[in-house]
Amino acid sequence: MTGKTHDLAAFSALNLAYIWHQPTTISLSTFLAVLCANFIGGLTPDIDQPAGNLWQRLPAGSLFGKLFAPFLGGHRHISHSILGLFLFGYGSRWLLERASHTILVDMNLVWWSFMIGLTSHLFMDLFTKEGVPLLFPLSFKFGIPPLSMLRVTTGKLVEKFLVLPALLLFDANLYYHHYRLFLSLFHSVF
Repeated sequence: MTGKTHDLAAFSALNLAYIWHQPTTISLSTFLAVLCANFIGGLTPDIDQPAGNLWQRLPAGSLFGKLFAPFLGGHRHISHSILGLFLFGYGSRWLLERASHTILVDMNLVWWSFMIGLTSHLFMDLFTKEGVPLLFPLSFKFGIPPLSMLRVTTGKLVEKFLVLPALLLFDANLYYHHYRLFLSLFHSVF
């Protein structure tokens, strides 16, 4: 999937998690940090590509991408696996704990938001022709549906005109059915 699809899928998953969890109060700074962490998490598995969207959004990111990506073994290896999920989760938890002494936000919500974005990335890539090596270092790739010829080709018409609109409709449906809940979030933040 493309970066736009991963951004929207991460945001959709975050909306769904909010409906399930419903934190009672959230500060504006935590809200903004949660959104940023979610988008970063949604793009993080693609740091194994020097031209990945996350690298492109950082100053001198393409340079760092070219230096960092070879250590991950190429696209869709460790960063797209359950092992990568645990490593990113542990690493991000460690970084957020260090930052919690100077940044006054709810780091637990920020971490969960990052992990929701990260997991949504792996989930969405299951629907692509390439599949995902969930059991890395085993080379077997998983995909939905199991036959790769029935899956989505990244950046092509099905993703642009079916997957993206479906995610938008999913979010619109969530907002419609949980309007009061999202309105209360808006009022608690602003």
